[in-house]
Amino acid sequence: MSDAPTPSRLHVLGAAGSPYTRKVIAALRYRHIPYALHWGSHRSPMPGFPEAKVKLLPTVYFPQAGGGYEAQVDSTPILARLEREFAGRALVPTDPVMAFLDHLIEDFADEWLTKAMFHYRWAREADIAHAGPQLVFWHDTTTSDADAKAASDFISKRQIDRLYVVGSNGVTAATIEHSYERLLGVLESLIQPTGFVMGARPGTSDFGLYGQLTQLGVVDPTPAALCAERAPRLRAWIDRMEDLSGLEPKEIDWLDRKEAKARLAPLLAEIGRLYVPFLLANAQAAQTGASSFETRIDGRAWTQPTFAYQAKCLAWLKDHAKSLSEAEGAACRAILDGTGCEALFEIT
Repeated sequence: MSDAPTPSRLHVLGAAGSPYTRKVIAALRYRHIPYALHWGSHRSPMPGFPEAKVKLLPTVYFPQAGGGYEAQVDSTPILARLEREFAGRALVPTDPVMAFLDHLIEDFADEWLTKAMFHYRWAREADIAHAGPQLVFWHDTTTSDADAKAASDFISKRQIDRLYVVGSNGVTAATIEHSYERLLGVLESLIQPTGFVMGARPGTSDFGLYGQLTQLGVVDPTPAALCAERAPRLRAWIDRMEDLSGLEPKEIDWLDRKEAKARLAPLLAEIGRLYVPFLLANAQAAQTGASSFETRIDGRAWTQPTFAYQAKCLAWLKDHAKSLSEAEGAACRAILDGTGCEALFEIT
C-alpha cells in the first residue's frame, strides 16, 4: 500500500491551539469537503508538499490538475476559495447585503477578537502556566518532560514578548477584557432564536467567531471560566460548531434583511464601538508610515504598533461596500445606521 498523499482531497497543516486552524477544519467538516489534517508547525511543513510563500497556520494544500499541490494560507481567502471551487452548503449568504454583514462580522472575529485570545492566554500567570505545556504537547505528545519544560518556557517568553504586536498592553487591557465580557452576553442572546449568527445555518462569520472561541471559551482558564459562567448557551454552541456535518441547510435558513437590523444590532454596535475605530486609526497610521499609533477606543486610551495586514482588511471591507449596488448599499447602511459601522460607507 502506498504512503503517498491522496490527491483527491485537501491536506491541511494545522495546530489545535490555532483558532484559524479550528475555523477552517470546522468549515470543511460542515461543507463535506474531504481533507486530511496534519498536526504540526508552520515552521516545519510536511515533507513532499510545497512551502507556502508565507508560513502560517493553517496551510491548506489544494491538489492541482497537473499533479502536485498549491499551498495557501490565511483563513479568509481559504474559505473564499472553497466557496468558488466546491458547490453546496455555502458559507456566504446569497443576498449581497447579508454577505457584506457576514464579511464584516468574520473580519471582526479574525482581527479584533484574536486580540482577546492572545491577551488572555499570555497576560496572567495561571493562563501562561496552562498554555505553555499545551502548545508543546499539542505539537507532539511524545515530548519528554524535560524537553517539554524547556520548549514551554521558550514559547511562553516568545509569545509574551510579542503581546504588544496585537495590542495587548497595560493601556489596552481593560478595553480588551471588557469587550470580551460584553461579547459573551451579545452572542449568548444572538444565537438563541435560530442557532447561528447568520440564521438557522452558519456563515463565515459563525466559523470566524467559533475559531477564536475554541481557545477563549474552552482552552484558556480565565476566559473559559467567564464563558462557562456567563454564557452557557454559547459554551455549548462552541462544541456543536465543531462538527456540523449532519446539519442540512436550506436557502430559507439565512437571516434576511428584515430581521437583520434588530437581531444583529448588538453585535454590530460592538464592532462599531471597537473594531471600526481601531481600523480607521490603524489605517491612518499605515498611510503616514507611522510605526505605532495612539487613539481612543470605547472611551479609553489605545496604543499599539501599526498593523499593515489590518490596513488591508479595511481596504477589503471598503471595496466590498463599493461593490454593492446603490439599492444594496442603501439597505446595508440602513441596517448599520447608529452602530458606528456605517463609517465604512462614509470613508473614501
